[in-house]
Amino acid sequence: MPERASDRLVRMLGMIAYLQRHEDVRVEDVAAQFGVTPEQVMADVDTLWVTGTPGYLPDDLIDFDAASYEQGVVRLTEGRGVTRPLRLGPREAVALVAALRALAALRPALDAERVAVLDSALAKVQAAAGDAAAGVDVELQVNAPPEVVAAVGAGLAERRRLLLRYVDASDVVTEREVDPLRLVTQDERSYLIAWALEADAERRFRMDRIVAATVLDAPADEHALPADAEDFSPDASGDLVTVRLAGRARWVVESVPVEATRELADGSFEVDLRVVQPAWLRHLLLQVADEVRDVRPAHVAREVAEAARAALAAYAPLLGAPNPDAVASATPQEA
Repeated sequence: MPERASDRLVRMLGMIAYLQRHEDVRVEDVAAQFGVTPEQVMADVDTLWVTGTPGYLPDDLIDFDAASYEQGVVRLTEGRGVTRPLRLGPREAVALVAALRALAALRPALDAERVAVLDSALAKVQAAAGDAAAGVDVELQVNAPPEVVAAVGAGLAERRRLLLRYVDASDVVTEREVDPLRLVTQDERSYLIAWALEADAERRFRMDRIVAATVLDAPADEHALPADAEDFSPDASGDLVTVRLAGRARWVVESVPVEATRELADGSFEVDLRVVQPAWLRHLLLQVADEVRDVRPAHVAREVAEAARAALAAYAPLLGAPNPDAVASATPQEA
């Protein structure tokens, strides 16, 4: 899945600091350190090589030793001060304190090591901020009914099984028995990562789609989670759909999980998506309808066009259309 630009930026900044402390590091070792491929490391170095401070003359750029690079070794020769310790201003310190205090809502979902890290970081930043942090009072809002949040928190804290009533992307309500594992936030939403007993697999549940949650008497079993469990990956059994979009819709690549992207000569691009819930894809494509250039397979394009025509027909009376039936019978191109 293509990574977000923000994630790549964080990695490249970390790479500069790492290379400042370690000289002559093989590309493979840098890749292992940051959990990416050697090819990605070389792409990051190529980007950093033309990055620097205003002026952007050769002496203003981050620099590497070219001879070492040709031998598969990365040696940073000029970091442009990126590795100097940062000093927080009052506004930055308050923002950081607010973010750390907001994480307290996720404390029941954190293991002991992460709780210790959170407490240590918060204590240090509060001490550095001084009086500026005294008036900061922040609570992370988990978008779910209070009784659901309470039940999920109890299940995580007490290691007990939960019975969930859940509405999926197709508006189908089901009941699931799950062993709660972790509560995470991503893209302004909160998710419960849990082990679904019926599926005998890890599943992710959006908190705002949990209608009800009941803490059961049964203890939750232990389940091993992969290191990337917090990163959403679509079910590999989902249908593969290819969408061609205009360049203005590039935000899609960084907002939804995609399997691959391909740049096209006319400035548009294609994305491959794994789709388990057709309703999710219809919602996405209707959001970017003006930028959609092609959808494959053809039956998916027809289904999305039918959904668009139905929406237009439903809104026709409100828009004063003279003949709603004519709108509903429009061809996909017209809709």
